[in-house]
Amino acid sequence: MGMESINPATEEVAHRYDVHPSPEVTRLLEDAEAGFEQWREYRLKERATILWAVASALRDQRDALARLIVTEMGKPLSQALGEIDKCAWVCEYYSEKAPAFLESLPIATEAEESYACYRPLGVLLAIMPWNFPFWQVFRAVAPATMAGNSVVLKHASNVSGCALAIQTLFQTVNAPKGLFSTLLVGSEQIPQVIEHPAVQAVTLTGSEQAGRMVASKAGQELKKSVMELGGSDPYVVLEDADLEKTVTTCVTSRLINSGQSCIAAKRFIVQASRFHDFVDLMAKQMAEASIGDPMQDETRVGPLARADLREELHRQVSSSCEKGAECVIGGRPVDRKGYYYEPTVLTNVQAGMPVYDEETFGPVAAVIKARDEREAIEIANDTRFGLGAAVFTADREKGEHIAANDLNAGCCFVNDFVKSDPRLPFGGVKRSGYGRELSEFGIREFVNIKTVVCR
Repeated sequence: MGMESINPATEEVAHRYDVHPSPEVTRLLEDAEAGFEQWREYRLKERATILWAVASALRDQRDALARLIVTEMGKPLSQALGEIDKCAWVCEYYSEKAPAFLESLPIATEAEESYACYRPLGVLLAIMPWNFPFWQVFRAVAPATMAGNSVVLKHASNVSGCALAIQTLFQTVNAPKGLFSTLLVGSEQIPQVIEHPAVQAVTLTGSEQAGRMVASKAGQELKKSVMELGGSDPYVVLEDADLEKTVTTCVTSRLINSGQSCIAAKRFIVQASRFHDFVDLMAKQMAEASIGDPMQDETRVGPLARADLREELHRQVSSSCEKGAECVIGGRPVDRKGYYYEPTVLTNVQAGMPVYDEETFGPVAAVIKARDEREAIEIANDTRFGLGAAVFTADREKGEHIAANDLNAGCCFVNDFVKSDPRLPFGGVKRSGYGRELSEFGIREFVNIKTVVCR
């Protein structure tokens, strides 16, 4: 049995990979455990030197790695280049900031000295998706390794080339053997990997269904986990918003990665007085978005990553229209080679429709009319997800209050689209998961917060 990477723009097999047999998986896990025992003894400055070298290697190989992303999952090249740059940034960020983030915390007690310190846990299993095949990995690996852990990666099978390329990056900078390694295994083998005594913690970015399975297994094994799952991100547009800027920002968010992002805007909730103007402007901008070869600089919307993903998106759109949603533009697969889908705008969207209730992974915008600000917030929170949200208004103070207090999500933005940033904590609530990545909070997820008391 093997794995295939299919170029979603051509529908041709780009590469085939052999799955690691069980003895090889065991060996890699044992190497990771041995690598951890060595790596944990490195001083923070020595760890930073290795991670900084990885950042340099990412920058040196930027073009080739970006093209690998495009070939395996179809991201437009300009965005793939930006993804590699962001990975280098997160490595450099933690190389610089980890000493401060991991500094012991003195705590006054009756003892002569007492404090909390942060020590590594061991081997971290990272289970990652295909949509940001480098960034999703590095935003977990950079803090985890700077904290002293080693990492084994189980990546999505259609981006196995990216997974192996990341492994090669660590090998070329002379990182300790086992510090980072890739497991080429299917999803059915994940429970056995979690059970392995070398694995001390698990982080997953993926679907709600995958999160349930992995979190359940990690819980059975009493191993720490962080879950970053799906989202149905609402963008609330109040009547005083600058409509031109707002629509441009909303379309940008909806079309990032051809709509295949957990934090892409998905439901646009617009106050009634601006609803029709918003729809007209959004439809115009979505229709103007260039669809084509993701290797070309001018392409804004590339193919979806796999045929089954396009089929699922079309099911969501078709079912919603059957239930009463109105299709303003788009609504169909593009009639050409590759897994392309038309940029789509739907109105008359209501609860009970897939585009309202479910996460839509593609260039599909659901626009919902709200009578007033209060109803807009109620609709925004009417979801089982809680990853990202945004509000657009000319009144910044009001927008900040809504973002900080009213929107029930882990990442809330005012007059901007939701994005991840190494300096800010990232994660969700409700069915979007738990735990945080990035910033000082992310590096402390996979450590032993140890109490030390001296008399």
